[in-house]
Amino acid sequence: MLAKLSTFKPNPASDTPLYMQLANMLSDGIASGDWRANQALPSERVLSDLLEISRVTARKAIDMLCDRGMLTRKRGSGTYITPKLEQPLSRLTSFSEELRQRGFKAGSRWLQRDIGVAAPLELLSLGLSPHMPVARLRRLRTADEVVMAIETTTIPALYMPDPQQVSDSLYGYLESRGTIPMRALQHIRAVNATPEQAKLANIKTGEAMLHITRVSYLDNGAAVELTHSYCRSDYYEFVAESRR
Repeated sequence: MLAKLSTFKPNPASDTPLYMQLANMLSDGIASGDWRANQALPSERVLSDLLEISRVTARKAIDMLCDRGMLTRKRGSGTYITPKLEQPLSRLTSFSEELRQRGFKAGSRWLQRDIGVAAPLELLSLGLSPHMPVARLRRLRTADEVVMAIETTTIPALYMPDPQQVSDSLYGYLESRGTIPMRALQHIRAVNATPEQAKLANIKTGEAMLHITRVSYLDNGAAVELTHSYCRSDYYEFVAESRR
């Protein structure tokens, strides 16, 4: 990282403030993949000495990128490149699969795993009869120990008689039982974090999140999964390819 940073030459004569020049350079480097997720950024003192700028300028640039969600400060440790998950809309993959493909360590912190009676919305979404039992899973999805999303999943108990057997990968469990989802419908909208969601995701109350509702289907057309995911918008983005 230091070698790349050393090529930055601030232009004092530019109309753009020095801290914004540095922030833009760092932002471009992060977006182009020059630096890895969770890689430590040099300290303000090192940046100041290396680039011959004031520590105030370095601090303002870092503050700007922290506000954008591109950098994350960890108390007593330093400042790091924020992990970012790009989720393509063109294929159906699990959270764990996407993270592994991008070099992250996927994990889950379980909040709930039990069996109950399907609620009206669950009955409607999954096409179930009244009083049908369902498995409910609620967990925090993590990438390299950072909370990326709060996820609540409902599965007909027919396909998941014992939710305690699910480890990190829900789709891995379903595949082991021969019930892997083959297609899904997803609805995405912006919401503001409730106090509970903010506490779980380590963000501020009212911060923007992405609410994804997904209903997945087996090859025979039966609905197998209803998932509500509340994703941190600073860590998570969807990518769609359009063709004409």
